[in-house]
Amino acid sequence: MTHYWEKLGQLFWPDPKNYKLHPKLLTHAANPLAFHLHDDVFRVFYSGRDGRNRSSVGGVDIDIVKRKVIKYYEEPFFQHGKPGTFYADGVSIGCSYAVNQTKYILFMGWQNPRDKHWRGDIGRLVVNSDLSLSLESEIPHLGCNEIDPISLSYPWVEPSGNGGFDMWYGSTKSWDAGNGEMIHTINHAYSVDGHTWERKGLAIPFEKGNFQAFSRPTVLRRDSSYNMWFSYRSGSGEKYRIGCAQSNDAISWSTDLIKNAGIDISASGWDSEMIEYPYVFNHKEITYMLYNGNNFGMTGFGLALYSKN
Repeated sequence: MTHYWEKLGQLFWPDPKNYKLHPKLLTHAANPLAFHLHDDVFRVFYSGRDGRNRSSVGGVDIDIVKRKVIKYYEEPFFQHGKPGTFYADGVSIGCSYAVNQTKYILFMGWQNPRDKHWRGDIGRLVVNSDLSLSLESEIPHLGCNEIDPISLSYPWVEPSGNGGFDMWYGSTKSWDAGNGEMIHTINHAYSVDGHTWERKGLAIPFEKGNFQAFSRPTVLRRDSSYNMWFSYRSGSGEKYRIGCAQSNDAISWSTDLIKNAGIDISASGWDSEMIEYPYVFNHKEITYMLYNGNNFGMTGFGLALYSKN
């Protein structure tokens, strides 16, 4: 099956000419994550940055059919932590999922020590009934261990067919594979209850110099098959692109379409240099993708519509 995404344009970016920007949300609108409110209106949470590049969670309400911002929220919904916390230097949104009646957002918590390489762990926010956000614990929901010893990033959780939950998340194998690029893979974990995870190891095959640095998987289940979109870097000097993998069992994934995901950079404009951090969702039997463009979300996020060729 081939994919094609019709780009519908840039939806939102933190433009100081149009919005009063909070000091914690001065630039970027990365890692968009949509919550349906009513009709065609969604609350889109995103990761914005302050003057020291530390990310916090902002939000806008958007009519995705009219492609119009309905409401901009000046105050952050959740801020990065104090020094010494696992999210002291940033909060990058991964995914949302529900266990029983409780909704959660998983995020990458950034640490950027002065004399060491930056790294991340996975934290969990509780989504309250009014869509405010609360940190569940000052301890990472998923931290580094012997399977994932270096750094973790953006997770995606999908209910499995047997009542449990599958998670796909980023794990660093090496900061430099010898070609100036990290090896950062998408790994798999499974949970019976949505809270405690058994790590299963590598999910998506990688190839040095071809596709070796992955981030932010988003999974859409169609009948008995799975499609996963993600951003990746080749290790050959290219900036982020969006790739695709397919599976029939959520365990073994084919990368035949990794470089033919049906969406690429534009010839000019806000997403002409890189595209990354996809979020795919269904609304009224239409499949949409929110995604970021140039400079890791500095130019905000846009919308694309899926069609099957």
